[in-house]
Amino acid sequence: MLSSVQNPRLLLRHYRRKPPPLHHHHHTITNSQIQTLQKSLKTHQTTTKELTQQTLNRIQQTEPLLKSFLHISNTLLAQADEIDKKLERNENVGPLAGVLVAVKDNICAKDMACTAGSKILENYRPAYDASVVRKLRECGAIIVGKTNLDEFGMGSTTEGSAYQVTANPWDLECVPGGSSGGSAAAVSARQCVVSLGSDTGGSVRQPASFCGVVGLKPTYGRVSRYGLVAYASSLDVIGCFGTTVADAGILLQAISGHDKHDATSSKREVNDFTSQFIAKEHFNSQPLKGLRVGVISETIRDGVDQEVVSSIRGAISHLEELGSTVTEVSLPSFSLGLPAYYVLASSESSSNLSRYDGVRYGNQIVSDELSSLYGGSRANGFGPEVKRRILMGTYALSAGYYDAYYKRAQQVRTVVQNSFKEALDVYDILISPAAPSAAYKIGEKKNDPLAMYAGDIMTVNVNLAGLPALVLPCGFAENGTSRLPVGFQMIGAAFDEEKLLRVGHIFEQTLLGCSFVPPIIADEFKC
Repeated sequence: MLSSVQNPRLLLRHYRRKPPPLHHHHHTITNSQIQTLQKSLKTHQTTTKELTQQTLNRIQQTEPLLKSFLHISNTLLAQADEIDKKLERNENVGPLAGVLVAVKDNICAKDMACTAGSKILENYRPAYDASVVRKLRECGAIIVGKTNLDEFGMGSTTEGSAYQVTANPWDLECVPGGSSGGSAAAVSARQCVVSLGSDTGGSVRQPASFCGVVGLKPTYGRVSRYGLVAYASSLDVIGCFGTTVADAGILLQAISGHDKHDATSSKREVNDFTSQFIAKEHFNSQPLKGLRVGVISETIRDGVDQEVVSSIRGAISHLEELGSTVTEVSLPSFSLGLPAYYVLASSESSSNLSRYDGVRYGNQIVSDELSSLYGGSRANGFGPEVKRRILMGTYALSAGYYDAYYKRAQQVRTVVQNSFKEALDVYDILISPAAPSAAYKIGEKKNDPLAMYAGDIMTVNVNLAGLPALVLPCGFAENGTSRLPVGFQMIGAAFDEEKLLRVGHIFEQTLLGCSFVPPIIADEFKC
C-alpha cells in the first residue's frame, strides 16, 4: 500500500529523479471522491443506494472501534432511493447529489439530536436546520449523522465528550485530535465522503493533521454560523474535512455565502473554487513558479517534535521543487496569541453558555428554588473542562480584572492581526506545522489542561486574525509500532481561499510515495 520511500526528505529526492506519473489510480487519494462519485452516478455505473449501502457496511465494521458518531440517520437508504429516482427521470439533482456528509454534533440538523457533546443538551432536538445543513440538503447531499466532539468544542482530543471517546483510525490507542475529532476520524476511515466541523482555535486543522485528512478553516464570515452552537462567537467558524483538497473545496463552495440569519456573514461574492482544481496532466514542470512562501520561524523551533519539523522541511523542499520561493519569516507576536486566545475564548464562552440554565432547554433538575435549579442543572450538565473555562472567563470579565485580562487580550489580538497582515503583504501564503506533535495516546494529556492548551499554539493565531487556513497531510511520524500522519498548515490573506486551494491541490497531486489511507481500512483501498 505504501511506497518503500517513507522519509519525506528521501521521498523528495525520489521525486526529483522521476517526474510524477500522469495516470490516475481509481483509489489514489489525490482523486476527488465527490467528482468520481458524481460521474459514476450520472453514467449509471452505480446507484446512490449501492454507494450508501457500502458506506453503511463500513460504518458497521469500523464504528465499534472508532466511535466517530453520536447519532446515525435511519433514513439514509430512503434518501438515496429518492436521488436515484430523480436520476432516472433526468431531473437536476444538485452538485452534491448522493454525497454522504457527516456533521459535527454542535451544528443543528432538524431530524437529529444536537448535544454539542454535553449532558446538558442530552435530549435536545432542534426544530430547524443550520444554514450550512440547509444548503447541503439543497445541493442533494445526504446527512449521514452527527459526529462526536469535545463538549461545546472545548478541547483538543475529543476525550472531553460526555458520551464516548473517539479513537484515531491510524492507531486506536491515540486521540484523533479535537474538538472536531469525530468528523476527522469519520472522513479518515471513509465512513462518509466529507464532513463539517467547527474551528474556534484549531478544532478543524489539528484533528485533520492527526487523522491524515485535509482540513479547511474558512475566513471568519465566509460561512454562516446560524445553527452552530456558540462557543466563542468572534472566533467560531464552520470548516470542512475531505480526503482531498478538491473535496474540501467543493464542500466549502456549497456552504459559503451571505446569510440573512447571521449578521457576521460576509456579503462578499463567492468565486468558483472548483476552477482551481486543474487535472495533473495539465501542470507544467513548475506549476507554483513565482509563489512567495513564508515559513513562520517560531513554529519550527524548540518544543516541536523533530519528526514534525522534518516533515515540514520535506513539504518546504516540495514547494521549492514546484517553483515557489520559500523564506523564513519571524512573527514575534506569535507566542502572545495563545494566552490572549484563552482569555477571549473563555470570556465569550462564559457569556454564551449562561443560556443553559435548565429552564428553556437542556436537562433540568427538579427544585423549588430558582438559584438551586440553575446551579444544580449546570453542575450536573456541564463537564469539568466546560466548568473550568466558564470560571476562567467569568473571572476575566469581572469588574476588577476586565482591563487586566479581557481588554489586554483584545489589544494583543490587534497586534496579532497586524503582524499577519504585514507578513501577508510580502508573502502569498505563510506555512507552519498544524500541531507541535503527531497524535498522542488517549489519556496522555487528559489531566494536564495546560499541556493540552499548549498544543493549540500553531492554530489559535489564525482565529484571532480571522484568516483562512488549509491543513493537508505531508508525511509521517513513527510512534512505537505505528506510523502517524503529520499535516502542515497554509495560511492565506482574508477571503483568499482560492489561492490556498490551488496551492494545496498542486502540492497534493505531486506528492509521491504517500498514501494517506489508515490501516483500519487499508485492504479496501489498495492502490
